[in-house]
Amino acid sequence: MSIKAEYLWIDGTQPTAKLRSKTKILADGSTLPRWGFDGSSTHQAEGHASDLVLEPVFSCPDPIRGGDHLLVLCEVLHTDLTPHPSNTRALLRPVAEEFAGQEPIFGIEQEYTFLRGERPLGFPEGGGFPAPQADYYCGVGADAIFGREIVEKHLDLCLAAGLGLSGINAEVMPGQWEFQVGALAPLEVSDHMWVARWLLHRVAEEYGVTASLDAKPARGDWNGAGAHTNFSTRAMREGYDAIITACEALGQGDKPLEHVRQYGTGIEERLTGAHETAPWDAYSYGASDRGASVRIPWQVEVEKKGYIEDRRPNANVDPYVVTRLITDTCCTELARREQV
Repeated sequence: MSIKAEYLWIDGTQPTAKLRSKTKILADGSTLPRWGFDGSSTHQAEGHASDLVLEPVFSCPDPIRGGDHLLVLCEVLHTDLTPHPSNTRALLRPVAEEFAGQEPIFGIEQEYTFLRGERPLGFPEGGGFPAPQADYYCGVGADAIFGREIVEKHLDLCLAAGLGLSGINAEVMPGQWEFQVGALAPLEVSDHMWVARWLLHRVAEEYGVTASLDAKPARGDWNGAGAHTNFSTRAMREGYDAIITACEALGQGDKPLEHVRQYGTGIEERLTGAHETAPWDAYSYGASDRGASVRIPWQVEVEKKGYIEDRRPNANVDPYVVTRLITDTCCTELARREQV
């Protein structure tokens, strides 16, 4: 028997990379081989030397095709099998390995917005605006919720694929939703996030809508879309001093700007200091403070252990990048403190 293996990869589109995929027919039970593609058609190569390599790194059941069919996430390599510059997973791997002993885990909250044409679902089709933000967040009813059928189908597909989703909810703006992935190790949470994003785009396609990761999909007095990133190490799960160390490490020296510059396209438009954000060019942390750069959840302050939430990453952030930056910054400082 034959199976369909849908090979997924991240392209070289700038400033925000996109997902690509194509189908390979394999004999049932065969190993997943390397494959090639035309990098000149994905902003990853010139036409005179366009061959690039797909290296399978994660696979799961394909919940759309069903049966034994697979989704296969790949890294992009040159033909000499070195990582392509667009391969941000290759940069995360050594950092994840270096700090594996600290047992870092992440939970990423992926916000997104359904668009029909250029307007969010729930915005009047002929122009104008819906009622102001108030009743949409975690709401119910046809006057507040738009796109639930797509959201529920996406959730079912992700669970059938074995991805580590931990929840969904409607967000603050009409047509805006969120799913959460984790808590998982850095590479695992990032792999699952990319596959979950592909499934989101794929199922939205069937309904004739776009699932946008734009950081500010509607201009004006509307919330942007983020990917709040929750982070914890074994030491943070055991004591509050490590929580404060991680928060302060993210604010040291040039670290705030180093992170923000890699937290997604359009960060200045979203991190304005309004709409539950801190200014992009300032760093702060605080308990229960959704206006801070980094929030310490209330139960963490009470229990004196747990995790922190970096509220700065955009919806369009590369999860391989954000998990690498946070792991490197926080775990380096936590290791240094242990040695003192």
